[in-house]
Amino acid sequence: MSPFACYMFVNRFRRALMHRMSCASVTSALCVFLLLATGSGVPASEPKVIEHRFGTTRIDEKPERVVSLSFIGHDFLLALGVKPVALRHWYGDHPYGVWPWAQEALGDATPIVMRGAIDIERIASLKPDLIVGQWSGMTEAEYQVLSKIAPTIAPKKGFGDYGMTWRDMLRVLGEATWRESEAENTIAALDSRIQNIRDNHPDWQGQTASVVWPGQIGAYTSGDIRGLLLEELGLVIPDSIDTLAGDGVYYVMISEEDLSPIDTDALIWLNSEKDNPLLDSILLRKTLRAHREGREIYSDGLLSGALSHSSPLSLDYALDRLVPLLEAAVDGDPSTSAPTDKEPGL
Repeated sequence: MSPFACYMFVNRFRRALMHRMSCASVTSALCVFLLLATGSGVPASEPKVIEHRFGTTRIDEKPERVVSLSFIGHDFLLALGVKPVALRHWYGDHPYGVWPWAQEALGDATPIVMRGAIDIERIASLKPDLIVGQWSGMTEAEYQVLSKIAPTIAPKKGFGDYGMTWRDMLRVLGEATWRESEAENTIAALDSRIQNIRDNHPDWQGQTASVVWPGQIGAYTSGDIRGLLLEELGLVIPDSIDTLAGDGVYYVMISEEDLSPIDTDALIWLNSEKDNPLLDSILLRKTLRAHREGREIYSDGLLSGALSHSSPLSLDYALDRLVPLLEAAVDGDPSTSAPTDKEPGL
């Protein structure tokens, strides 16, 4: 029934009943009629309106075919129970580009794995009803084209291409997929765990930490997702690292001739093991207090990946492994130095 026909019928229905029924009875009868006319006993949900750096995106219905262009976005969708029809491969050789901590959530789904630059023609062929790209490097020109294919979500205002926090990403995706309560419950559970770890380690509060990769040495700032986790645990990324990087930059290259910015109370080497040629080639490393006092943590590929994804699924795994390593490193006792971090998997 068209809206106009429905309106005319309701008016006739109301006039006919007014002679026989009270106003309250008429109102009740009209409510029953309207629910039956719409074919549902539950009013339709309001559209979701999401603001981001490129404008506003309106999502009229709960999406069924979601394409994730974010390099880590599929982890967040899977945490909400949403299995994307396609996802963007970041790195690693895990099935469907999904790391071990998220494989159970993926289940038997077989998403298309997209590699490299954003392929607009391929995305269009997938006929998505939602495209998410909060951690994708999406340009405004790409957004304008993608948004003509389906509602598209870019990073929030005030964040860089890869700067949104895990909470912000999850909340936006929860709203976009009609799963706000799932998002808030997940955030509350992780917040509680992080707070408990912080409360149980008062000796960590205010001690310095750095997250570094060897080779051409680089360190992450306090604004990076890896640095943010450490600071939530009570540790502090040194101002020297943030100052070298500058505003809005998430990492900085460190000169091998001056390692002082990373000589912290806990020094986390990513993608590394204790006996690693890249570490051994850093001539001044053995002069670091962190090295002499057993404050170095050698993070293997899986733990490094979990910290780098910093998703609701990877953070639980990362905390399981990182906390005991931090306990051994931060105490400053060389006899309790963090062991070589070798774990085969989950």
